[in-house]
Order: sequence, then C-alpha cells, then structure tokens
Amino acid sequence: MEQVLGHLCDDERIFTGRALAIARNDPQELAGFDENRYVEFADFDTLPLVQLPSEYRTVRRSTIAFFQGLSAAAWMRRGVVNGYSATVRGLAFHIAGHELRHARALREKYGLEGR
Repeated sequence: MEQVLGHLCDDERIFTGRALAIARNDPQELAGFDENRYVEFADFDTLPLVQLPSEYRTVRRSTIAFFQGLSAAAWMRRGVVNGYSATVRGLAFHIAGHELRHARALREKYGLEGR
C-alpha cells in the first residue's frame, strides 16, 4: 500500500510538472520516466505509514491549486511528452484517472468494496 501511495505522489508531481511546462508554453519536449524504477529507489516502505497519506493530500492540494489558476487558453496548450502530443487538459485527466485506477485496484485487492 505504501508503494502505491508513493507512486501516486511521484506520478502526480511529474504530470503536474509536465502540465506546468506546457501551460507556460515551454517548447521543449518533455522526457518520460520509469515509474517502476522510481518506486524501487524511493524506499516508501521505510517511511512512517502516516507520512504518505499526509504527503499525498499535500500533493493533491497543490495540483488542484495549480489547475484552478489556469486560463482557458492554457488548458488547451499542446506540447510533446515522451514522444506523444499532449494538452494540459489531457494531463489533468491522466492525473485524475490514474488515481481512480489505483484506488479501484486497492479496493479490490484488500476487499474494501463499497468504501
């Protein structure tokens, strides 16, 4: 469970950073990342269990604040991320969908249906 929460924090930070670069019209192509390697070297399982949910809430609040401050034009800006074309809007959808996918998997794995 710690690795999933840590992974969600990493992924959200990276995708929000990508959205920031594109929203600000940065012309550079943005690199991909190996999420498995990030988890491998993060040592999430050594952190106190209470730290990761707190960190995740902080990351999410920051993400929401960033997206709330964007103009309509910024939402539609397009850039290249890991070899594919992406909009700020699409990156925001990734962040939300990624969390939902992992939440569903955790509910199924730990028998938390309906919670």
